[in-house]
Amino acid sequence: MHVFDMENEGNVRGGGVRALNQRLHDLAVDDCDVPWRVENSKGAHALACGMKVGATIDIAGHAGYYCAGMNQHAMVTVHGNAGVGLAENMMSGVVRVKGQASQCAGATAHGGLLVIEGDASARCGISLKGGDIVVGGSVGHMSCFMAQAGTLVVCGDAGEALGDSLYEAKIYVRGQVKSLGADCVEKPMRDEHVEHLSGLLKAAGMEADVTAFKRYGSARQWYHFHADKAGNY
Repeated sequence: MHVFDMENEGNVRGGGVRALNQRLHDLAVDDCDVPWRVENSKGAHALACGMKVGATIDIAGHAGYYCAGMNQHAMVTVHGNAGVGLAENMMSGVVRVKGQASQCAGATAHGGLLVIEGDASARCGISLKGGDIVVGGSVGHMSCFMAQAGTLVVCGDAGEALGDSLYEAKIYVRGQVKSLGADCVEKPMRDEHVEHLSGLLKAAGMEADVTAFKRYGSARQWYHFHADKAGNY
């Protein structure tokens, strides 16, 4: 295992994050068999961003803003909490947080799997474009706002305006939803949805009764602009 100590390699101002990310970016495909461990992260921002190879990276502590942003192929695990913009614009791979996640987790993700074992704050999955997000706890308000594709699974509760201005993303919630956003409605859970949800929970390593979930999606009433309804926009 490669160990990168943020204190020994230099603090954040001294280039610790830059040095870490450069070493990770320099990895070739053949170098990914040996996992990496980042110690003394202390909430540093932009850890393990822009990965393009299938490396396994464990962050032994909390992460700050935009951890694992733009991830491709890598498997990144945060053994703590993560700040704003976790796995933002992720393309593929797996990002897992053992603790809680702040606002905008998985924003604009095009692919891959984001697993948050605790709670996620507001706007989880905002503008989601194809990635899958599984949250073991609850999510805050405006989650999946303008989500275009992909899936959000919430094993706890959801805050206000869930799925506001939703397009074709799918939402599954086991707990209570405080309110639905504009054009978001509850939809029936058919066999294919149970199978889809079961697969995501299994991939995330979570156990939950799939029959307890409800499915939400777009009513498809706001797809096109209607001049005679301009006052409603």
